Amino acid sequence: MPLDSVPPLPFEAVLFDMDGTLVDTEGLWWEATAEVAASLGRALGSADVPYVLGRTVEDTAAYLVPAAGDAAPGTAAARDAAPGPATADRETVDAVAGRLTEAFADRIRQGVCVVRGATELLRALTAQAVPTALVSASPRSIVELVLPSLDHRFAVVVAAEDSPRGKPHPDPYLEAARLLEADPRRCVAVEDSPTGIAAATAAGCHVLVVRGEVPSWSALRRG
Repeated sequence: MPLDSVPPLPFEAVLFDMDGTLVDTEGLWWEATAEVAASLGRALGSADVPYVLGRTVEDTAAYLVPAAGDAAPGTAAARDAAPGPATADRETVDAVAGRLTEAFADRIRQGVCVVRGATELLRALTAQAVPTALVSASPRSIVELVLPSLDHRFAVVVAAEDSPRGKPHPDPYLEAARLLEADPRRCVAVEDSPTGIAAATAAGCHVLVVRGEVPSWSALRRG
């Protein structure tokens, strides 16, 4: 979305996605998911991207695990059923979610790259006393691993465990706005994935889409 979609200042807060927006970790998440999927006898491809990138660990785990009595993982029938975690065996989904989290964490511990422009914008928002929130589909254990790389104190951090439904539902962004005591319609959400964009849009936020570089504070001000 072009920068002219940003509301005139003063907006009440800026809400940031984490993976792929502030830190270049979506590739690491894909690698972790592909590794776990392969151990389940499944090879991931482009058709799987919407069910992996921007999704919670639990949603991705449910996608990888077929419902009891359903088709094998990777078939069209399994893909159709996978987004509903309740249809799959809960214990198996939880086990796969744990493996996904650990595989992702292993990669993050080796270091992450901050997306170009992210540090500068976060510093500018601090200088301007603009409240910020981190709104991530990752579990809190992953968020805590990444936060030191950002060197920024977010007023609110919403992780996967903090809302009843994850992205693409609006719940995470609505929860962040609630905790900030801000009107979501007067918040800017900074996102990179279709899943996250859908969540922020459904929450009523103005959405700024990151394409490889986070915009500067001056660009944000210009609208």
